[in-house]
Amino acid sequence: MSDSARFVAAVAVAVFRRGRVLAMRRSPRKDAGAGAWETLSGRVLPGEQPLQAALRETREECGLEVVIDPRPVASYQAKRNRDDMIVVVYRGVSGAGDVVPSDEHDAFAWMTPDEFARACRFPQLVEAVRLAGETPPGVPA
Repeated sequence: MSDSARFVAAVAVAVFRRGRVLAMRRSPRKDAGAGAWETLSGRVLPGEQPLQAALRETREECGLEVVIDPRPVASYQAKRNRDDMIVVVYRGVSGAGDVVPSDEHDAFAWMTPDEFARACRFPQLVEAVRLAGETPPGVPA
């Protein structure tokens, strides 16, 4: 497969607590999106279902116990450097607990959706977080 034909499958998880979303700032050492504010996110591994990837990435990147709604709230096409990428976005809820960021991020903050919209440079992710902020049935805010 040539570099021009690469395709990345990824997930993002908008984790909410008391009406705020967990925003993570990507480490300046990252090869894509360095310094950008985002939600928890990562690639879907070969043979892995998107929901499994969302659960795994959440554990790896923040250390919180998160209940993830198994129904995606959005999906969108984007670019990761020069690669085409599809992102499946889930909504999660976290109760008490401290965020323990992985080395993929150098800062985190609990932001309102409006604060996240001002901080995040990915418009499609901002819109997905807005959708996720509308409490779906069965998953408390």
